[in-house]
Amino acid sequence: MVALAAKSATSTIPIVFSIASDPMKIGLAKSLARPGGNATGIAMMTATLTLKRLELIRELLPQNATVGFLINPENQDSLLEIEDVARSTGQSLVVAKARNVDDLEPAFVQLVSTQVSAVLVSNDALFVSLRVQLVALAKRHSLPATYEFREFPAVGGLMSYGPSLAKNSQKVGTYAALILQGAQPSDLPIQQPTAFELVINLSAARSLGIQIPPSLLLRADEVIE
Repeated sequence: MVALAAKSATSTIPIVFSIASDPMKIGLAKSLARPGGNATGIAMMTATLTLKRLELIRELLPQNATVGFLINPENQDSLLEIEDVARSTGQSLVVAKARNVDDLEPAFVQLVSTQVSAVLVSNDALFVSLRVQLVALAKRHSLPATYEFREFPAVGGLMSYGPSLAKNSQKVGTYAALILQGAQPSDLPIQQPTAFELVINLSAARSLGIQIPPSLLLRADEVIE
């Protein structure tokens, strides 16, 4: 993780991060209110949203449908997400792994071969950077997929539920400006998202032959035609 690597390299240069992890668990901060070191920023803690995303995608599927998970095994948060979902649902999970772009196609082939009805793509910087390829693979394999951020349905993905990357980036910029003006990272509380967006791409749904329930559309913050 970049934030941890930066913190291990210096204890004096201020660090402003945006991470998915719990910063206390991984040793970046003593607490959210008072980080206590040279690092502060935004903790999205997106693993807590995985169950919600699973519930949302299940509204589009038959009752006993199996949902697969695409994770980057190098990402500890992804592994924790899977453990939390398995513990909460009591279900065995179909997990496909991708460490790089070359792993994506075999991962989707695995998911299709195990006859999953949909795939939940975990939050990972690699997947965000490869969102165009991921969305294209899901479409090619006729596999409904749900993602964390709006950036995925914006390029043709089916749906997303999570915090706004743009708003979090603005907060990181604000903290960087405050530090440049003399504020200490140790005194700036680590922020967490307070709002989450449900985004649905109707064009993607139609291409998959999926009828989005009106109740789900009414809950959507944005519907992309």
